[in-house]
Amino acid sequence: MASRFLLVSLSITAILRETTLHKRKEKLQKMTSGLGLEGAYTDTIRRIQEQSENRSKLAMQALMWISRSERPLRVNELRYALAVKIGSTHLSLDNVPSIHTILSCCLGLIAVDKEASTVRLTHFTLHEYLRDHSSLFPSPDGTIAEVCLTYLNLQSFEQNGLVHSGFDH
Repeated sequence: MASRFLLVSLSITAILRETTLHKRKEKLQKMTSGLGLEGAYTDTIRRIQEQSENRSKLAMQALMWISRSERPLRVNELRYALAVKIGSTHLSLDNVPSIHTILSCCLGLIAVDKEASTVRLTHFTLHEYLRDHSSLFPSPDGTIAEVCLTYLNLQSFEQNGLVHSGFDH
């Protein structure tokens, strides 16, 4: 049932993005010809990649982190992971994106569980889609490892209270 609502939401967004009635009708025809969620995901990923470079990069990194995580990520864990510059010795708190910005860049593919303060993909089929389209994330395990090691080696780690506001132990 939830997948139908997600499909409808993604489809409506894609249709309304078109600029003319003719293009909207064409988009509707494509979407009703059996593409299902995979077609909606492909279209949404394409729209993410068409955003500005910084917004696209932020969205794809967020999707990578959430889809590859072994457990649900807390909102601040994701925010701080996205702020780390690999190889840096300091973390600029001004570089930590807001959850609103992350959600906006991901165009509805991620959601926040407010009760648990975690982020998740909007549907389990999106996890399968991202797994099946692994080329979307070049070397995700290596990237995640480098970010975590960089974070743990930050000089300002304890001075700024990053243990409590970022990656909790």
